[in-house]
Amino acid sequence: MKYHFFLLFIMFSVFGFSQKSKLDLKAVEKSLKNSDSPYNYEKLIFKYKGYPKSLDSIESQYLYYGRNFRKDKVSTSDDSFKSLAEAFKQNNFADCIKQGKTLYDKDPTNLDILLILLRAYDSVKDGSNFMHHLNQFRSLTEGIKVSGDGKSEKTAYIVNSVGDEYILLNILNIGQDYTRSSKPAKDGMFDVWEKEGQQLYIKILYLELTN
Repeated sequence: MKYHFFLLFIMFSVFGFSQKSKLDLKAVEKSLKNSDSPYNYEKLIFKYKGYPKSLDSIESQYLYYGRNFRKDKVSTSDDSFKSLAEAFKQNNFADCIKQGKTLYDKDPTNLDILLILLRAYDSVKDGSNFMHHLNQFRSLTEGIKVSGDGKSEKTAYIVNSVGDEYILLNILNIGQDYTRSSKPAKDGMFDVWEKEGQQLYIKILYLELTN
């Protein structure tokens, strides 16, 4: 969707330097459901909603990938999301905010919903809500960043969806002059983006198909 591209000027500031962390999805799933774990979902979502800048990169990683194990996710194929996207397309930003807030309450770590809300709040000059959701967006993309370096299959960046892949590509300034090839993986799909001999590996998770 075109709205993935509107935040280019701020996306580049998302990726700084931080330590990579090998992603363990089983540990993520277990910790999110364990009330005694520091990475319990309710604990993390409380920080995320209240003060997202307080999340460290590992907490962000658990929160971003933990979305795979939630049963209340909003899909881009859902009628509710299609309605939100249509309101965005029609530049009906007041309706975007109303619908977006409802879907955000249901699926607060959905990057597609966050991007639409960001665009809507920017359009109505609501700087406070814009910055709050921008900090959430940055926290979640930090979780993607520490998943790898994209230089090989073993160190591929890992994303939850194709939509998130294109968000990552924008952040990394990977454009139309790159060619893409794909190959199946154990629990997802590898996309390899190549230009002049340089390759970038991104793994898209399809956990729902393997569970």
